[in-house]
Amino acid sequence: MKYVESPQEILTEDAWIELSDGTRLHARIWRPVDSESTPVPGLLEYLPYRLDDWTAPRDNERHPYYAAHGYASVRVDIRGTGSSGGLFVDEYSEQEQADGLEVIAWIAAQPWCTGSLGMFGISWGGFNSLQMAGHAPEALKAIVTVCSTDDRYDNDVHYMGGAMLGIDMASWGGTMFAFNARPPRPEIVGEDWIGQWRERLEKTQAMTGQWLRHQERDDYWRQGSVCEDYSSIKAAVLAVGGWHDPYRDTVLRLLENLDGPVRGIIGPWSHQYPDRGYAPGPGIDFLGQTLAWWDKWLKGRNNGADQGPGLLAYLPEGDRPATYYEERRGAWLGLDGWPAHQVTGQQQSLSQGRCSTPASKGLATVRSPQQTGADAGRFFPFGNATDLPPDQRSEDGRSTCIDFRALAEDTGILGNAKVRLRLSSDALEANIIARLCDVAPDGASTLVTRGVLNLNKREGREKTVPLPVGEFVEVDFALVAVGYVVPAGHTLRLALSSNYWPWIWPSAVEATLTIDLAASSLELPLFGDQEEPGGGLREAIEKARTTDGLVVGTGLGEPQQPPRLPVDYLSNEGVQVDEKYIATSQRSVHNDIETGVWTLDVDPGYGGSRKYPDGLVFTEFSRETYTIREGDPLSGQARSAWFIELSNAGWCARLETESVLGSTAEDYVLTNSISAWATVGDGDEELVTRKQWEETIPRTST
Repeated sequence: MKYVESPQEILTEDAWIELSDGTRLHARIWRPVDSESTPVPGLLEYLPYRLDDWTAPRDNERHPYYAAHGYASVRVDIRGTGSSGGLFVDEYSEQEQADGLEVIAWIAAQPWCTGSLGMFGISWGGFNSLQMAGHAPEALKAIVTVCSTDDRYDNDVHYMGGAMLGIDMASWGGTMFAFNARPPRPEIVGEDWIGQWRERLEKTQAMTGQWLRHQERDDYWRQGSVCEDYSSIKAAVLAVGGWHDPYRDTVLRLLENLDGPVRGIIGPWSHQYPDRGYAPGPGIDFLGQTLAWWDKWLKGRNNGADQGPGLLAYLPEGDRPATYYEERRGAWLGLDGWPAHQVTGQQQSLSQGRCSTPASKGLATVRSPQQTGADAGRFFPFGNATDLPPDQRSEDGRSTCIDFRALAEDTGILGNAKVRLRLSSDALEANIIARLCDVAPDGASTLVTRGVLNLNKREGREKTVPLPVGEFVEVDFALVAVGYVVPAGHTLRLALSSNYWPWIWPSAVEATLTIDLAASSLELPLFGDQEEPGGGLREAIEKARTTDGLVVGTGLGEPQQPPRLPVDYLSNEGVQVDEKYIATSQRSVHNDIETGVWTLDVDPGYGGSRKYPDGLVFTEFSRETYTIREGDPLSGQARSAWFIELSNAGWCARLETESVLGSTAEDYVLTNSISAWATVGDGDEELVTRKQWEETIPRTST
């Protein structure tokens, strides 16, 4: 990481943006000191994560840099979050987008702004950058969307292949429940901060219940999913993802479907900006890349941002299985766009492989233990030591595996593999999970990619169609896109399972699936010249290899950032909290042999406790636990517990939350609780609110 000083003087100021209904949003603005006399384009990042504290370190890595290079960079807290007024109701709501349009108009009308804007963000900020672009406000000329999705239903934290995501449906709902419960800062909103906090808490709801009430792809999910109408986007789009991020398919879909200017970058990264130094690397000079993008579309500079490769993709070499890679070996490829002409589909019948279960008359059985999925790794890898999937041999042993012939030469995979199955079920409902693994000669199994299909959604995500018991049906689904080189001498393994806990919430009944191997196939997206044996892949890599970025003269070199905000990261040693908030380790799996209960215990590691330069001490404990009993799909339970304390001179706020999700054969059962206390000066601690409630939501989809 290279830290660079600002090339020009900037000023930082806080502001209130008043909306048409009188609600005020809290904003922070970084801009050149002379921007009122010489206006500059504006940039917007629009989030619910608190600019005063939680995202302050990350904000300081980006906004001052843009300001020092001739932009007014603005960070705004969404309604009802941070110190912004109003109430937060749901993620990516119509209200959030309507407010965002007003914010864009406000920025464009400021005397320091030329009237042209860009918008950027990672995850939530990447989502609403796309959503704002879908509304096509005149001022919004370009966006940079990082680790985001164009499809809120089938490519977010709620459902995957029409199957309910047990891991982040529960844990992310619990996390946002805790995050949204944090108070406004007294230094910003004044002495009535407890009253404002109490109102926020009394009306808060965990979003998980709302998500569970929409188990099919309906209008709730279509709202905010730009894949419903790609033509609505008029702004120039730079889409960025990582091979270890669950949203990477979005980059390829945007490249394939947008009519306007669009470029894509997919690196080896996790759910992080590619210049923050988090594993896996290598990182790139992302700020330089994006600055060139803004200069082209907001300042009209002829710098080549609309030329060169449409897709910059990192092709990693196959590695031994590990939960952490400091850096992935590989090469940067410059491709014309997507689909890429260097990628061709190769289809293989499953009958060509060696099946791990007896295949009488060409039929294989899939019936997986409930704990299958314990080694899935984190849904959102953040670069922590235990985030990525470990060796898959245990998972493979719980699955039905088809091993294909050992590869005679290195084989490149780039894009979405596809599985086509002819299968039958002995139950009305079931899920099928497919994992593609790279198996070394010594048996080590590295997860390459995976995909899921709720078999009741085989005819479309918008409806539920029960399986015809005992009858064969044909289904197909794509695995998540990947870039990967399988080494010569290794074997590709397709592992099929009917369970994948806790990623996928189990069906209410255990199903046995029967696969017709001869009528089923795997299609691989192979990169390289398939007509030229021996070196075709390596020659194709050399032809496409690039050290330049998407912009001529902008390389992929060392990340650069302004000097970091001096935040002290604190140890929680000695802080007394209930053990339900403290995970036994960063990630562990426990099997109680006597009871048959499997427990996944996780410290999600969202940043930990810290002290900010203004004196604020932020104390954080969080724990996620997922339990299931072998042979009982209705025993699955997901629990998210949070302890948060914020304190500064003259005040302290403490809150505790817990969210628990379970199910019966007919319903999902969701329980949420929250307690919050405030202290002012030397006074006694005051209970602000305490409540608990339960929601019972019918199972309509699984």
